[in-house]
Amino acid sequence: MSKINPETPLHSLNPLNRFSDRAEDYVKYRPSYPADAIDIILEGLGENSQLVAADIGAGTGIASRLLAERKVNVIAIEPNAAMREAAQVHPLIEFRDGTAESTQLPDNSVDLVTCFQAFHWFNPEPTLLEFHRILKPSARLAVVWNNRDREDALTTEYSRIVREASNNHPAESRMQSVEPLLVTPYFINIHEYTFTYRQQLDLTGLIGRAMSVSYLPHEGLGYEQLLDSFQELYRCFCDDSGFVYMVYRTSVHLGEVI
Repeated sequence: MSKINPETPLHSLNPLNRFSDRAEDYVKYRPSYPADAIDIILEGLGENSQLVAADIGAGTGIASRLLAERKVNVIAIEPNAAMREAAQVHPLIEFRDGTAESTQLPDNSVDLVTCFQAFHWFNPEPTLLEFHRILKPSARLAVVWNNRDREDALTTEYSRIVREASNNHPAESRMQSVEPLLVTPYFINIHEYTFTYRQQLDLTGLIGRAMSVSYLPHEGLGYEQLLDSFQELYRCFCDDSGFVYMVYRTSVHLGEVI
């Protein structure tokens, strides 16, 4: 795998199609998010069943379903057809083709915009302007990342393997790219909340979790070396029940429309 300049903007690295061959692993093995994170996102917005949320870069709908399970009406915006097709059907979720920079939603039409594990792939300036356009006055933006815990031994070693296998892909160093949100003129009262989340994985799940990452090899010598590394990682850390645990520090940034 060729090395990419670490300064290359992530939104220039084919974000619309790069997950097409990872949709199945994404559905099965991507982590969810802690209930406390969903609580804080919805807190104070009113009756959930009256809310309309736009989940941008929804992928296969992991976070969309968490919102819908709270009775929120969700418009899941996802440009990748393979990801949309892999999503589970839910009566309160409507998947639509669109991008963060051009959602195709009407002005002032949603109570909440969410971005789960996706904001770093967006072109920030037009994206934040678009979010401002579609949100109602005094509505809320929530930008969420599951950041791998650097203090957990298994998770730290997993991260090292991923960095080496991806030739230090820029997404590894800029997974949390919140700076544009902190300086934007379109949102105010930005607050961060952090929660812990643990993902239980067997060996198949550990490998599948890695294969859902768009910048890792999934064939050839690089893939075979990855399999060896993750099998050894699993042997070192699995418990008596045959599981390992990835630990995440889930960050939630909330902002209000100015």
